[in-house]
Amino acid sequence: MSELNPRGFRTYVANIGIKDATRDFSLVASDHPCTAAAVFTRSRFAGPSVLLSREHVADGAARAVVTVSKNANVANGERGRQDAEELTRLAAELLGCAPEEVLVGSTGVIGRPYPMERIRTGVPQVKPTDEPDFAAVAEAIMTTDTHAKLVRAEVGPAVLVGIAKGVGMMEPDMATLLTYYFTDASIPAAELDALFRRVMDRTFNCVSVDTDTSTSDTAVILANGQAGEVDLAGFEAALYTVAESLTKQVARDGEGATKLIEVVVDRARDEAQARRVAKSIVNSPLVKTAVHGSDPNWGRVAMAVGKCKDDTDIDPDRVVIRFGDLVVYPEAAPDLDRLTRIMTAEEVVIHVSLATGEARARVWGCDLSDGYVRINADYTT
Repeated sequence: MSELNPRGFRTYVANIGIKDATRDFSLVASDHPCTAAAVFTRSRFAGPSVLLSREHVADGAARAVVTVSKNANVANGERGRQDAEELTRLAAELLGCAPEEVLVGSTGVIGRPYPMERIRTGVPQVKPTDEPDFAAVAEAIMTTDTHAKLVRAEVGPAVLVGIAKGVGMMEPDMATLLTYYFTDASIPAAELDALFRRVMDRTFNCVSVDTDTSTSDTAVILANGQAGEVDLAGFEAALYTVAESLTKQVARDGEGATKLIEVVVDRARDEAQARRVAKSIVNSPLVKTAVHGSDPNWGRVAMAVGKCKDDTDIDPDRVVIRFGDLVVYPEAAPDLDRLTRIMTAEEVVIHVSLATGEARARVWGCDLSDGYVRINADYTT
C-alpha cells in the first residue's frame, strides 16, 4: 500500500452528475462497526443532511459517511428531507448495511434540490477504489477550495487520517463546512465524543473566513478498533495536530485569500473573552484588507478590540498590540517600514495582550481580496 491508511476502511469516489464533470460523490465505509462522534452547525437553517446525521450518530455508532458536493440540499422543505433519506438508503444498499449506520454530508448551492434521477442511477454503479484513497475523497468533497486537504498521523499501532473542505461561508459554531476523521484505534464512544468535541472547539471553532455560518457544517470521526487500544491522551494530541493543520489549510485557502492571519489574544480574563476579542480582530474587514495590502494601519486592530464594548474591564492604557514580535501599541512611533515588511509575509501574526487575566486563545483567518468578491458574486452563474 503506497499510503499509510487506517485498517478496515473502503473508499468510493465518482462523478454522478450533480453539477459538472468533476468528482462530486464520495463514500468512506468501515468493514467493521465503529464508535462515532460528530458535531454540527447550530444554524437555524441547518440542512436535512445535518438533521439526519444528528439522528444517526446519536447512539455513538456509525459505519460510513456519504457526501454529495456542489449541492447543499438546504431550504428544500420535505422534499429535501426525503432526498437525504434516499441518499443514505442508496449508500447503505451499496455497502450492505443499515441506513441508520450511514452519516451524510452535503455542500454547495443552497435552495436547489438534488438531481435525484442522476443520484439514483449513479450511486449503485460506484465501485470501491482499488486501495483506500482518502486523497480522492478529499478532492471529491470540495466546492470552491483550490486544493484538497488531507493529513495523516500514527498513534501507537493505529493510523489517523483527516480531511476537510471549506473556504467560504466560514464562521463556524462547531467546526468547518465538512471535516472527517477515520482511525483504526479502539476508543469507547463516550471518550471519543468528549475528546473530539474538545479538539474541534480548539481548532475548527477558531477559524473564520467571512463571518458567515454555513447551514451544512459537519465534523465526524469514525473509529473501528482494528488496531486495538491506544493511549487516549496521545490520541487526542495527534487528533489536535491533524485538526490544527487542516484548520490552517482551510484558513489559508479562504476564497480569494493570499495570506493566513493568526490572531493570539493572551492575558485575558477568561478564554471566552480572549476568543471574543480575537474573533473581532480576525473578522474585521478593515483588518483583513490592511493585511491583504500590507498596509501598516495597525490602528484597525485597536478599533477591532474596542468593538468588544461589553468587556468593560479592557483598559486601553494596559493593552499591548504586536505584529509578530513588533510592538505597535503603546509605542509612540512604531517602525512602520518594519511593520510593512512583516505584513508582506504569507502568514501574519497579530498578538494582543489585554491585561485582564491569564487566559489565552488563538484563531485563524485570511485576508480579504477582490478575488473573494468575484468568487461569491459569480457563485451560481
